[in-house]
Amino acid sequence: MPTSHTDGPWLDDASSLVDAFRSGERSPAEELEACLGAIEASELNAFCYVATEEARERVKNADPSLPFGGVPVGIKELDPVPGWPHTEASLAFKDRVATYSKTWFDRLVAAGAVPVGQCTASEFGGLNVSVTKMHGVTGNGWDPTRTAGGSSGGSSSAVAGGLVPIASGGDGGGSIRIPAAFSGLLGMKGTAGRIPRGPFCEIAPLTVVLGCQSRSVRDVARWYDVCAGHDSRDPYSLAKVEGWERDLGSHDLAGKKAVIAPDLGSAVVRPDVAEMIVAAGEALAKDLGLELIDVPVKLPGLGVEWAMANLSQLLRELKDLYPECEPDLTMEIAFGMKLASEHYNLEMAARVEEQRIEANETMAAVFDEADFIIAATNPDVAYPAEIGLNLRVGTQPVGPENNGALTIPANIVGNPAVSIPVGTLPPIGEDATPSGTPLPVGMQIIGRHLEDALLLDLALAVERERPWPKVAPGAPR
Repeated sequence: MPTSHTDGPWLDDASSLVDAFRSGERSPAEELEACLGAIEASELNAFCYVATEEARERVKNADPSLPFGGVPVGIKELDPVPGWPHTEASLAFKDRVATYSKTWFDRLVAAGAVPVGQCTASEFGGLNVSVTKMHGVTGNGWDPTRTAGGSSGGSSSAVAGGLVPIASGGDGGGSIRIPAAFSGLLGMKGTAGRIPRGPFCEIAPLTVVLGCQSRSVRDVARWYDVCAGHDSRDPYSLAKVEGWERDLGSHDLAGKKAVIAPDLGSAVVRPDVAEMIVAAGEALAKDLGLELIDVPVKLPGLGVEWAMANLSQLLRELKDLYPECEPDLTMEIAFGMKLASEHYNLEMAARVEEQRIEANETMAAVFDEADFIIAATNPDVAYPAEIGLNLRVGTQPVGPENNGALTIPANIVGNPAVSIPVGTLPPIGEDATPSGTPLPVGMQIIGRHLEDALLLDLALAVERERPWPKVAPGAPR
């Protein structure tokens, strides 16, 4: 393990870095310099703004007795930080600067974290890719030519790529889980409302959950301990629960029932990914004494209407900049805005609500019989970083248009869901044969509302029995 900044950044989890600070093995100041050096040297394009001098000032007062005391943290580009760019990865807001911060951010800083800069995201968080007009392509820490996913792609790239030990993320349709799975990280989407979204939180469409991109289960639990809990500026935020890290591994899961459904009954999943998920689910069941049951899982398609319904919030934010700003927008966002402006109406809004009700009833029916649903997080490993929305291998879609079928359902109904690294597979080449460096595969487990702690214990069991690499093989050492 590195002991000075000349050896490169810390390559274990954030919690162990705090331990190293407390023991004197490492100092917050030298760790910050190691991270800043790695960010400057990196070709991943994971950071779009680095607050070098501000971070150096903060680290002078680092207190390692705090939960994240002295830990350098990447902040997702969509999260406002006073004085930092607040572009939301869009040329439409290229000159905007943030004047406020979110409650969870203030709690994180109060717990000793040292924000070092902004990690790239997809424009307005609207796509699960890592390409924008504003910042270009962000590469995957495992292979810079592959996508880091989105919208928290830069956060995952930075953490898996060894630039910072932890970074913030958000998940409105898979934006924590998708990039975490592509990058070999632990990605937790909590129950809706677990971490508050205020101030100035958008109420509709009630799909967005905040969290982090992390290397370990205990880092997620510590993030929960620090950031979760009710805030009056998010009326749908949940009451604070104590002891997330303290209680890890303490829940009796023996006899709990799980159903393995790699494709959730609706996605097109690469066959060897599905095989890996079945094997990983069966191994986890054996580890913990879970009962595997056969329950039909066929979550409904959510349709283009749902995507267009989400764009109303973007129109609210753009205000009178739209439609004149259309040339500044990513092609897919511009197309969606135009389509929604011309075709979204009361009838379509009604269909959106019908779909939400159907999704909730279908999910609830599964949980009447099962405690957990085990599925793939992504249909395939990370696809090429620069592609659009239409990549296929033969007749199988493997690009971003197929990812959301696996992750969006948990957002629509608010269930907690975690993505756990379970191995690697080589990507599929144009001739539909394996090619290139093996890339991470994530297993997604969906649980009942409010049972986040059980999902963390499931992830902990995998981490203990079949530990995953904390960083990508090419991370700076």
